[in-house]
This record gives sequence, C-alpha cells and structure tokens, in this order.
Amino acid sequence: MNELRIVSFLPAATEMAYALGLGSQVVGVSHECDFPPEARSKPVVVRPALALEKMSLREINAAVSERLRNGQSLYQVDENLLRQLRPNLILTQNLCQVCAPSGNELAVALRLLQTKPEVVWMSPHSLEEIHQNLLSLGQATGRVAAAEAHIASARARLERIAGRTRNLPRRPRVFCMEWADPIYCAGHWVPEMVELAGGIDTLARKGADSGRIQWEDVLKWSPEILIFSPCGFHLEAALQQISHLESLPGWAEFPAVRNGRVYAVDADSYFARPGPRVVEGTELLAHLIHPDLFPWHGPVDAFRNISNPTN
Repeated sequence: MNELRIVSFLPAATEMAYALGLGSQVVGVSHECDFPPEARSKPVVVRPALALEKMSLREINAAVSERLRNGQSLYQVDENLLRQLRPNLILTQNLCQVCAPSGNELAVALRLLQTKPEVVWMSPHSLEEIHQNLLSLGQATGRVAAAEAHIASARARLERIAGRTRNLPRRPRVFCMEWADPIYCAGHWVPEMVELAGGIDTLARKGADSGRIQWEDVLKWSPEILIFSPCGFHLEAALQQISHLESLPGWAEFPAVRNGRVYAVDADSYFARPGPRVVEGTELLAHLIHPDLFPWHGPVDAFRNISNPTN
C-alpha cells in the first residue's frame, strides 16, 4: 500500500486509528474528533450543518428530526479540503445519521476525488462489533497484530467485570437517559455495558437504536440509579441540563434521587462513541452501580453525582 492518508468522519474511528499507532497517517477529521488531544490539530473536513450550540435540547431534537424527514444532511463536507488531502482510506459509518456523515455525504465526496479511496465502514450495534471494527481497521492498515492485542486486552477487562457481577444476588434497577428533552432511553451497546456492570435497565434497547420514551414509563420502572448520559455531550455540557431534570414531575420523590444516586457522565468519552473507551465506560458503570466492588481510577471529570453534588 502507498503511504497511508486517512480521513476519519467519525470520532470513534479516529480514536481507533490512534490506538493502532496510525495518528501520523490521519490527515483529516471531523469537528468532533477531540481524543486523543493530538487529533484536534488535524484539518477539519466535516462540520455540522446546524448551529447546535445556539439551541435548546428540544430545539436540537426538532431541527434534527426535520432535516432527516426532509432527506437533508446534518453535516457539511469541506469538498475542497478533501480534494487537497487526497485520502486513500476513509473511515465512516452508516449506523446513525445523527452521529456522523453516512452514505449520502460520502457518495458525494467520493465523486470529487480523482483516485477513489478504500472505505472502512463502522456500524456496530454491540461491544463485540466494536471489536470487529477495530480489527477491520487493522486489516486495512497492516496493523492486525496491534488490533488483536487491543481486542484481547479489552475482552479481558470486560470479563473481569462480568466475573464479579455474574452471580450477584440482586441487580439494581438502572435507567440510562441518553437525552432529556424529549427523553430517550439507551440503545446499541450501552444496555450490554449495563448488564456487564451488574445492573438491569428494562427500558433500554439492546442492539437497536435508542428511542424516545415517556417520563411516565421511567416513573413506572422506578430506577434506583439514573445515569444521565446525553449523546454528543461531555460532562460539563451535561451538567448544564440539571435544572431541566429537576423540573420533571415527581423528580424529588424519584427513587434514584432519594437514594442520592443520580449521575451525570461524560457520554462522549465513555458511552456514545463506539470506540476503545467503551471499556472504560463499562468500568465506570460498574463503579456507579456497585461502588463497593469497583473503585474508579479514571479521570475525576468522568462523572458527577447530581443528586448529591458533594459526592
């Protein structure tokens, strides 16, 4: 293969590339590619079509839904920059049109390139499929051994968690909230993470898209632990939404609130992106659900107790 020139349309794929030692070959990224920090210095090929920073949660949901209904893209590809970068490998996905550019944007971009690059599609619905995406990247870049080593390490870490939670006498009721206005439950690989971490979330949609649900259904489930994990947000942005959570009917009597076990987490780093750090996300969940069994040795800004902010 000629010298690799990788353009990543997907933050999780960028993380994978760096994990395999391919950082110097990454020549272009999306606006959301912020990890590892070195990725922020790369040229940005993809930006959002909406000014999301000026919108409320409900406005974001409405604007995104309207554009998707009308067949409009949520992203803009810098076509001139893409031509200049001359990628011979593009990393993208067709799992979620909200997460990153998918098939339509890529088809347009490819028509602009004189030499057609190889495309690695990453569209996982489970933890195992995330591992397989990493292996596919390794196969496409001659880094199979590195990919296999990362996968083996990840599986071992997940098995250590599962081994300690497998025979628990009781699993607490958990609700992972992926959006607050309107309310969305967790989907894809996140329910699997909750199971491994020793919790149970019957509102989640394992292996399927996260979906809109009614607050009344959450009240009926009566979770003992609530994980507020808004898709596309780091912890600081999640914390700005606490007042909305507190305004929900019955919030003060909510079991997780009474238990002092409502946690905001850094969703972008540990939950929303199907990349290497979902393993750390599972370790974080294990700590939040069973703090007596699992200490947390990760970053202090990974989560915050928002029902009892002093903890």
